[in-house]
Amino acid sequence: MDQENLSATLIVAAPAAKVFAVLADPTTHAAIDGTGWIQEPADRAPLTEAGQVFRMDMHHAKHPDGDYQVANKVQVLDPPRAISWLTGQEKEDGRLEFAGWFWRYDLAPLGPSETEVTLTYDWSAVPPPVRERIQFPPFDPEHLTNSLQHLAELVSGR
Repeated sequence: MDQENLSATLIVAAPAAKVFAVLADPTTHAAIDGTGWIQEPADRAPLTEAGQVFRMDMHHAKHPDGDYQVANKVQVLDPPRAISWLTGQEKEDGRLEFAGWFWRYDLAPLGPSETEVTLTYDWSAVPPPVRERIQFPPFDPEHLTNSLQHLAELVSGR
């Protein structure tokens, strides 16, 4: 695969502010996740600023530990238009280390009750040593579409 990102787009029957509020709430991320890897948030506070760190408890059968935790650092927080975060881990000494991939949601209002949502997973900044250990993307592309469908279902239920 030559490209270094994947994207999917879906029109959600909800205003952009409502969609953004769901995305900025870490307690919803397990329900949105299209891979099934996110278990629950370790940090439950809403995302309110760039630089904020929030952690998620994860499970992946192919991960050496099975259960693990990621630390996400908010890169973009532009309500109700965009939100993104880098995914990494916290080292034993408390340092955060990011391996170069990020998640981004772009929201385009299509009227008062519809929003076009684009989800992008980008691994273009992943260095060669990490690429030797992890195949990118680490999931099937349809997981992005699944995530957007879960988001739409979650937003419609609020």
